[in-house]
Amino acid sequence: MEHEIGWLIKTAIEYGVPLNTVMLILFLPIVVTVITFFRQIVGIKAFGIYTPAMITFAFLIIGMQSGSLLNGVKYGVTMFVMVIAVGTLSRVFMKRFRLLYLPRMAIVITMVAFITLGVLMISGYYHRTGLANVSIFPILIMITLVEKFVSTQIEKGSRIAIILSVETLAISLIAYFIIGLPSLGLFVQKYPLAVLLTVIVNVFLGRWSGLRVTEYFRFNNLISK
Repeated sequence: MEHEIGWLIKTAIEYGVPLNTVMLILFLPIVVTVITFFRQIVGIKAFGIYTPAMITFAFLIIGMQSGSLLNGVKYGVTMFVMVIAVGTLSRVFMKRFRLLYLPRMAIVITMVAFITLGVLMISGYYHRTGLANVSIFPILIMITLVEKFVSTQIEKGSRIAIILSVETLAISLIAYFIIGLPSLGLFVQKYPLAVLLTVIVNVFLGRWSGLRVTEYFRFNNLISK
């Protein structure tokens, strides 16, 4: 049974733009609005807005390739944790060589890339084809995450970097499950211009001056007095 598609998407398809590409572009405003909401209202910082958005799309692509929303979580989180762990160990190992930042980061990313390749090969050897068949796009996103993590470690310390990594993962998973809802996908296909409502939501978020949810817990004693 074919679903109704809005005129904007029909026109894009007629002009040769693949449906998946159109949907990913339309999902982007929704994803960044979810991230902004958790930053402004809830108080979860994460690694800015770009990094969790890209990780969300990495999860989505993995889920689309594997045919399961939960597989996107399973394989995506596995790669996320692996990249963070390998990046941390690589940075500790490279500290002794006293190299400048960019060459050191290039070596760290090289090590992460080869270890990721090794994990994919091992997964293929043991017939874990879901992880082994992941396309290059989400893999590259996860690998480039290591630069953000390592630079945060250098500037703010390992504890802050780990907290921001966990927050980034949490926001990415929430956004992933939201855009993974079949009802949302059908709605966006039928009414693609409704995505522009996120602009209004962001205007509201941009003018928010109240306490964030985390601040209520942080300053609970002061507020109660």
